[in-house]
Amino acid sequence: MYLGACFIVNRKMKKKPLPRPETSGWTFFTNHAHVLVCLAGDPEMRLRDVGVEVGITERAVQKIISELEAGGVLERERQGRRNVYRILGKLPLRHPLESHCTVEGLLRFVLESRK
Repeated sequence: MYLGACFIVNRKMKKKPLPRPETSGWTFFTNHAHVLVCLAGDPEMRLRDVGVEVGITERAVQKIISELEAGGVLERERQGRRNVYRILGKLPLRHPLESHCTVEGLLRFVLESRK
């Protein structure tokens, strides 16, 4: 009954044009994946630069890196005044729908398709 009511309301509404992809506000990958892609491309990348690439604050990048470390996906090593990140790519992705894939497979797919 509720679905029918929604259908009737939607039929009477004017159709709006579909939003353009670059302005729709969502992407297929999370910021966690975006941070990993950045660090896979440059393990010595500064958090400020990762934030600029991903489009989030440096503080948000710090939080994501902490979560990735806690999840066993990323290791941080201090070299002088900089951090160097190592991605532990053999881990499966966390969601049941993609748990048959590894972090390494995801990164390989994204980075190799950029060439």
